[in-house]
Amino acid sequence: MNFLSVVWDPSLGIDLGFFVVRWYSLMFVITFVLGLRLMKKIFIEDQIPVEKLDALFMYTFISMLVGMRLGDVFFYSWDYYQNHLLEIILPFKENPNSSALFGLIKGWEFTGFTGFASHGAAIGIIAALYFYSRKVLNKPFLFILDRMGIMVALAGFFIRLGNFFNSEIYGKKTESSFGVIFKAIGDSEPRHPTQLYEAFSYLILFFVLWRMYWKTDAKQKPGYLFGIFFAVLWGLRFVIEFFKEAQVDGREDWVFNSLNTGQVLSIPLIIIGLFFIFRKTNQ
Repeated sequence: MNFLSVVWDPSLGIDLGFFVVRWYSLMFVITFVLGLRLMKKIFIEDQIPVEKLDALFMYTFISMLVGMRLGDVFFYSWDYYQNHLLEIILPFKENPNSSALFGLIKGWEFTGFTGFASHGAAIGIIAALYFYSRKVLNKPFLFILDRMGIMVALAGFFIRLGNFFNSEIYGKKTESSFGVIFKAIGDSEPRHPTQLYEAFSYLILFFVLWRMYWKTDAKQKPGYLFGIFFAVLWGLRFVIEFFKEAQVDGREDWVFNSLNTGQVLSIPLIIIGLFFIFRKTNQ
């Protein structure tokens, strides 16, 4: 085995004997626990009652799950779900060969909710934060977007770590001795660990935004931190997509025979970010 490649063959999660804590789920828990602790520091700095964090958690959590799910359905998997509409909202999948589900329903198997899209999460969270800013926070919409962008960058780090643990959203073969061999998918050749490329890029973005919030006057410019977050995060996503395997068969090329679904969806988000960075404000 060439010393430049790493063989990656993790378990599904942490086996407690009576329950398996899956890596992806664990990353979600860490994301929200750590995110709430850091947002509490920001709320105190901005003199906002910390009690309003509870509502922020619920708005963010629900909108993220719904947005990620619907994003996958409509952006990536509509060809399948248009003929299986119930599977959009139910954690079950039709399978004529399956035994009776819990002794009650035959022809269905429990799968949990699978398939999530970060672009859908972005849309869902932004929509929810609009209502949160008006109904709970009583602050301008851009005020909460500037601060939540910092936390979402950190969340991106943990979510992509979960993808790496699960050997999903992996990269193309490197055609060299460099890379990661994902044994879980039956590989014997190194691939680009694109999950890690994204994860550590987002972590660096988090530290930059966090420092800008505390050490500069960036938080006094409505939309500026959010603009940096949006432009940089989706810009990174756009570049790293060149190294990824296509996530959807038959939809890997959209424009000029080179851009994939993730890149096409990233372009308008990058433009939105640039708009908020360079727009002129009265402050």
